[in-house]
Amino acid sequence: MKKQLGFLVDTEKCIGCFTCAMACKNVYHQQKGIVWRQVHPMGESIYPHRERAWLSLACNHCENPVCLEQCPVKAYTKREDGIVVHDQDACIGCGNCVRSCPYGAPRMNPVEKRAEKCSMCWQRIDAGLDPACVHSCPVGALSIADISTARLDGWVQYPAGYPEPKRLNPSTRFKAPRQPREVRRNDA
Repeated sequence: MKKQLGFLVDTEKCIGCFTCAMACKNVYHQQKGIVWRQVHPMGESIYPHRERAWLSLACNHCENPVCLEQCPVKAYTKREDGIVVHDQDACIGCGNCVRSCPYGAPRMNPVEKRAEKCSMCWQRIDAGLDPACVHSCPVGALSIADISTARLDGWVQYPAGYPEPKRLNPSTRFKAPRQPREVRRNDA
């Protein structure tokens, strides 16, 4: 496998503070209602204490990105490091990428009338810096790694409830929160 950078989301550490999403918004100044990184509480069917378990989600920078496949004007490119970049200037606003991504990563900008999405802050990476979301996380719940070479024991590609289009091979990996131990009472 070629180099493939991916986000690592440690749900054991995430506190649902939305700092990652705010950092992205502060760097890229998306229009109102456009969010490239979202923070979702885990459903009670997945984890019984939803106020304590969160998923921080953005573009998965898939190995075989459907957004790139479906774009009629080649506004998407995949870099050598696996980052999927969208050229908003080349975008014609057809919405194919928005409709085809099972993860909802590309968003239609209603003002610009073009799609946009997380670029993993490739400019920051090229400058030797972490993406804004990773850099801003106060608890270290987000990181990036070359998933083709990283040791990812204990990390999963498809957490419960996550779409599983295996052909796309999304690069984001997740560490699930530990289940709370049952509290035993002394009935004596």
